[in-house]
Parts: sequence; C-alpha cells; structure tokens
Amino acid sequence: MPESQTHYDSVAAMRKTYIRKNRYYYDDLLRLLRHVVAPDASVIELGCGIGHLVGALPNSTKAGIDFSETMLDIARSESGEEVDYMSGDIEDLQHEATYDYVLMLDLVNSLRDVQNTLTDIRHKLCADHSRLVITYYNALWEPVIRLADLLKLRMQTPNLSWLSRSDVATLLELSGFEIVTSGERLLWPRFVPGLSWLLNAVLAKLPLLRRLCLVHYVIARPGPQTRREYSVSILIPARNEAGNVERALQTIPRFGSSQEILFVEGNSTDDTWDVIQTMAEQYKERCEIQVMQQPGKGKGDAVRTGFAAATKEVLMILDGDLTVDPSDLPKFYEALATGKAEFINGSRLVYPMEKEAMQMLNMLANKCFGILFTWLLGQPLKDTLCGTKVLRRSDYDRIAANRSYFGDFDPFGDFDLLFGAAKQNLKIIDVPVRYRDRSYGSTNISRWSHGWLLLKMCAFAARKLKFR
Repeated sequence: MPESQTHYDSVAAMRKTYIRKNRYYYDDLLRLLRHVVAPDASVIELGCGIGHLVGALPNSTKAGIDFSETMLDIARSESGEEVDYMSGDIEDLQHEATYDYVLMLDLVNSLRDVQNTLTDIRHKLCADHSRLVITYYNALWEPVIRLADLLKLRMQTPNLSWLSRSDVATLLELSGFEIVTSGERLLWPRFVPGLSWLLNAVLAKLPLLRRLCLVHYVIARPGPQTRREYSVSILIPARNEAGNVERALQTIPRFGSSQEILFVEGNSTDDTWDVIQTMAEQYKERCEIQVMQQPGKGKGDAVRTGFAAATKEVLMILDGDLTVDPSDLPKFYEALATGKAEFINGSRLVYPMEKEAMQMLNMLANKCFGILFTWLLGQPLKDTLCGTKVLRRSDYDRIAANRSYFGDFDPFGDFDLLFGAAKQNLKIIDVPVRYRDRSYGSTNISRWSHGWLLLKMCAFAARKLKFR
C-alpha cells in the first residue's frame, strides 16, 4: 500500500472534525461549485475523500473516486446511493466513462505526476464538451499552510507541490486542455462577522489584491481535436433597413453543410417588411430564407424570435446595417468548426475602421466596456457590442434555459448572450472584423440612454458573477 494511501486511511476518522474547523473555507468552495457546475450535468470528483463536496451538489448523476477505502466507507454511509463512490488511484486511472464536469479540488498540489494524471483524465473521463474544474493553493500561502499543519488546524497533506499559475497553465496545455477561465477566492479563510464579507466578497475581487487570495481556480476544456462541418442559420435583425436587404442576400457567402437566412423585422417606419418579403421570393431559389416579424421590441427580442425559429446547428447574428461585411462570416464559422472556441464574438476595435463608422465617444465607451467585461467574465474581450456573434444551437439552448439567472433585462441581446456564455463556461474568442460606414439609414442606438442602461446591466451582472 502506498505511503500516502496509508496516511489518508489513518486520518479518515478525523476528516469530519477538520472540515468543521474549516467550515467557512469549505462552504465557500461549495458556493463556487454550485455557481460553475450546471445542476443538470453529470459530475465526478477525483480524490473525493468522505464526499462532503460532491455529495452536497444538487446534481442527480454524481460519482467520486478515492484510493482510501476508509474514506469511501464514511462517504457511502453519509450519501447512501446518491453518489457512485469508486475505489481507485487517480494517478493510475482505471475508470473510463465521460462526465460533463470533472472536479479536482485541492488535489493537484498532492499529485506525484500532474501531467500524466491530467492526460489520463483528458482521454478517459472527458468528452469534447466536458469541463475540468481545478482548485489549488496559492504558493504565497505556503508558510501559512505549513503553520496550520503544525497547529493541527487542517488535515495534513504529505508532499505538497507549490504550483504557480503558469505551472498549472503549462501542465494543462501539455495534457491536452485549454483554460476557459480562472479566478481567485478567499483573502481570509476564517469567519469573522463583517470582516470576512468585506475581505472575501469585495476586496478579493479587485485587481492586485486578488493575487493574494488563498485559492486559485481554473475551468478548462479539452483542446480542439478535429474539424467538423455544421449547418448554419444566419439571423438578420432588420429595423428600418430596407436599403440593405438585397445587398445582404447578394453578399453572404456560402459555407457550412447547409445554410438558411432568417430576416426578423421589427417596428420599422420605412418599407423594410415589404422589401424583405419581395426579396425572399426573388432569391428563394438561391438559398433557404425565413421571414418573420418580432412580437416585441428591441434587437434582443428579435434575436430570441429568430433563434427560436432557426433550424440549423450553428446560430449567427449579422446586423442588418451591414457595417460588418458579410464576407467575414466564414472566419466566425471556421473558429467554431475547428474548435478554437464555442462562442465567437466580433471585434471592431482591432483594424482601422472607416471614417464615419464609429464616433470617438462610442469608441472610448466600447473599449471601457471591453475592459469591464474581461474582468467580469474572466475571459479576454475587446468589443462587447459588436453585433456579430456565433454559437452552436445546443449551447444557445442551455443559455436560454438558464436565462432566469440574470433575468430578461437586455434589449440588445449582446449582453444576454455574453453573460449566458460565461455562466455556461463556454470558451469565448474575439474575431477581428473591419467596421464600415452605414450605406443606408441611421443607427438605432441612443448613445446616452442606452449607455446608462448598459452600465446598469454591468452592475447587475457584477453582483451575479463577481460579488456573490
């Protein structure tokens, strides 16, 4: 029997005591899991011990693996048949079944060979859509952890490795994973009324200070393996865009295994609806076309109306003003088809844009929102308000099913999709596009009123995603 296995068998009887001593820490870890793990997902915890974390999740399909039979006996007595507990050494993984979420909680610091273990997990437990959730200790806390061991404030863990952020990122890359998002938790891992909330719910979220947190976490996905073809629905919200309808049909290139174009007209004061119907009839032999009028108001309602009617595997938004050239759409498709990401977001702020395409104040606001969203979502975003966005229908359905988490508050549709994608742990990537002047009509955006609304939505999302 390995020395480490003997150690964990010997301390199993005291595990509950140590958990009670550090209840605040484990409650915070459980809050993180309940936020990132979809409640309808299948989940397995590696090194589950007595099952106090995986057993507390609301998921119906749960499993745990540990090499300490003594720990597992306690876990089974606590959880009954709710969790499938299995005996095994995760560094010699024999179990092969795929799960939506694989949890490695405070575990990588204790492994003899992290890379081999992660490689095994990638090939034996992960499907393409799976997510790996890792938590590990900040190396800056090594003296504090060692002191806590000496004072018997926590269960001793033999032979800890103190891995840096770059160490973990490199090991994941070498093992066939890529990071979706990462973050930090707990400036102070003990409960002190008022002080704990201030330190952990507020200050721990701020730049610089967050680097001092005890816990780092990473959510990773299996890296792209093969390219695949998808059918594509291209949604064009069109309000007062009569002069752009035919040009859209003429310039959208062919890509994907099949393609449909959906026009959603909403509350136009010109003849957009008549033009759409005329052009749909004229071009019906060239491509599949659906036309409809939205029941409500705003682009967000138009997007939800069109996506509900779409019949293909990939959903695309192309703004009816055509300020993003339709010839750029294959770039978005290729990023998705090759597995580079699962949510493809256009960025107008990389290449030089045409002179009248965006006013200076709008550009500054967009750059500020990009910085704010990068912090909020934990993934780099340069241009949150570019209308061109692409994702798989299956991922959109999950976003829509969980829309109640943020509420139906976004009249534009952009934030609804971005917040939802981040909540579902989708990999987001920017695709640079060249932004052009309008050739017909005028913008439907009100700079000041809509800008204020966007700020309020960001504040609401910050409470849901960061300060929770």
